[in-house]
Amino acid sequence: MAQALARGLINSGRITADNIIASSPKRDEFFLDQCKAMGLNTTHENAEVVQKSDVIFLAVKPAHVSKVASEIAPALSKEHLVVSIALGITLRNIESLLPTKSRVVRVMPNTPSVVRAGASAFAMGSACRDGDAETVERLLSTVGFAVEVPEIHIDPVTGLSGSGPSYMFAVIEGLADGGVKVGLPRDLALKLAAYTLLGAAKMVLETGVHPAQLKDDVQSPAGSSVYGMHKLETGGLKGILMDAVEAATNRSKATGDKALPRDFRNTEM
Repeated sequence: MAQALARGLINSGRITADNIIASSPKRDEFFLDQCKAMGLNTTHENAEVVQKSDVIFLAVKPAHVSKVASEIAPALSKEHLVVSIALGITLRNIESLLPTKSRVVRVMPNTPSVVRAGASAFAMGSACRDGDAETVERLLSTVGFAVEVPEIHIDPVTGLSGSGPSYMFAVIEGLADGGVKVGLPRDLALKLAAYTLLGAAKMVLETGVHPAQLKDDVQSPAGSSVYGMHKLETGGLKGILMDAVEAATNRSKATGDKALPRDFRNTEM
């Protein structure tokens, strides 16, 4: 996710690679080699990132948040803005690990940020200043859509748009396999499937018409589309997608809860 954001920011043309510094343990040298290939500055010292940055992204696994926070806390001042994309970790949890009144933002982006088609939601911490939300939105909007939400919505966002690309990749793969089954060449079937999802998404966003209406507009009486839709509904397509979003949401909550000491667990969420 860190690489996706970095690539998206660079590809936007608004932020240059030499304005980004990435840190990773020595055992993850491959990651830093990839960052170097992008033109990023690199280091093995997390504190160095803080010393050389105004905005710090915590792009780590939930279990590593406490360790990384302890390493950057001594170098952190109220002039720094900390943006966490750690799965499930609440603002209160992060704030408790950093100096008092640290400015913390919790974000859930997704991987299409690398092609500037991301969907990100963010929630502001208690010590954030006027203008911090605009800074975060400006950064994230360079790689797609960004919106501020109450923190209680971040885990559901994780289940929907954070995990959603994996669902849609499976849909594209399934459509392409169907095309191959009925005689299309694999490369053509894959392109048609991907462009079909792209076009459908653009219609929803640009027309403002409810997807149920757009679906009905495609289905002429006794036509091929309604026969295909009958098969999908027989298999419970929408119900399965709803279950997937719910399962991923619950996993986000549980992951963050288990990653931190009991005193800081987010049972009130």
